[in-house]
Amino acid sequence: MFYKKINTFLNANMRALEMVGVLMRIFSFSLVSWLGPESPFMFVWIFNTIDAVLLTWCAALRKDAAYTLLNGFWILIGIIGIVRAGGLIH
Repeated sequence: MFYKKINTFLNANMRALEMVGVLMRIFSFSLVSWLGPESPFMFVWIFNTIDAVLLTWCAALRKDAAYTLLNGFWILIGIIGIVRAGGLIH
């Protein structure tokens, strides 16, 4: 029931939420580009992983296999980035 409500919300606001996800990704990569080594990497990885979850969910609802795979990949990369930025692996 919880997922049904989320799916209904996502379907009703798909275009706007996808734009938010894309803007989140642009922001996070711009931050790293501008700040370089001074970037808040943990924030960037968490922010980027959240946008990947949002975009993956939207793509899955649209039954877009290519973007589901692409953004699913970014979720995995984000998890690795979070673990590395947290100093859990080197």
